[in-house]
Amino acid sequence: MKTIGFPISHKENEKRRVIIPSDIIKMKHPERLYFEKGYGKVLGVDDCEYTSSGANVVEREDTLKCDVICDPKIGDAEYLSLLNEHQSIFGWIHATKNRELTDLLLKKGVKCFAWENMFYKGRHIFWQNNELAGEAAVIHALQCAGELPYGLSACVIGNGNTARGAIKVLNSLGATVVQYNRKQESLLIDELGLYDIVVNCVLWDIKRKDHIINEKDLNKMKTGSIIIDVSCDNHGAIETSVATSIENPTYYKEGILHYVVDHTPSLFYKTFTKNNSKIIYPFLDELITDNYSETLKDSLIIDSGEIIDKEIKIYQGRE
Repeated sequence: MKTIGFPISHKENEKRRVIIPSDIIKMKHPERLYFEKGYGKVLGVDDCEYTSSGANVVEREDTLKCDVICDPKIGDAEYLSLLNEHQSIFGWIHATKNRELTDLLLKKGVKCFAWENMFYKGRHIFWQNNELAGEAAVIHALQCAGELPYGLSACVIGNGNTARGAIKVLNSLGATVVQYNRKQESLLIDELGLYDIVVNCVLWDIKRKDHIINEKDLNKMKTGSIIIDVSCDNHGAIETSVATSIENPTYYKEGILHYVVDHTPSLFYKTFTKNNSKIIYPFLDELITDNYSETLKDSLIIDSGEIIDKEIKIYQGRE
């Protein structure tokens, strides 16, 4: 059976954790889990609660020796170069648009299970995290702007879980919200000047070379308006979008405030962790026993130096 290590993320302001003791006790093999000392401190959970649940608490270097390394933003982890061909990673990897990361994972020969590719009967199993991303981005961006949206007009681009979260918060705070789908991009540009807040929640098509909102379109927007790009694709749906951080979340372009933070659910890390823990523990048992469900099988993007995911091959021209 495999062991699974849980190092504490060193990504800027990344406080999300994978699992909490109340769900570890539901697992078949909690003794195969190894947590870095202080793993739950940010949640108010002591190490002794992890050991009482049947898991192990060890030094960081020991978690990185496990067969499987699990970390929410593992694609951004600084320790990937330390891994070897006998190990697997499990978390958000986002390798499609990152050739440098893909090359590293291929070179190291690790097996890669990507959370972004985990679906059950057509629904992303982390849909609550996606909704939280929309909620958190809007809340944080408005704080940065120093303004609540009472009586302001907003538009949301997209109709998925992230868009639903953004709309929920905007409505609750008194904004008037109009939603646009992919077929209404031209209409959006015609009406762009109506809005004080523009929220992008579109998962960008990697084959597209154009944008929904071009840099020249910023001149149509109201003075003092805000673009909140939750999808956070550099120069993607929004040509002027460049990823920012929680520490430095905004910048101005053509007088328009841009917010492009790529891990907004970490702002509400306790909410994320409670939701995620209930979802993830069965898949940890699958990884331990090498008995994979279809959901886990379909999340395998790289295996033993070979790209499995067709989207990576297409986008990176590796076919």
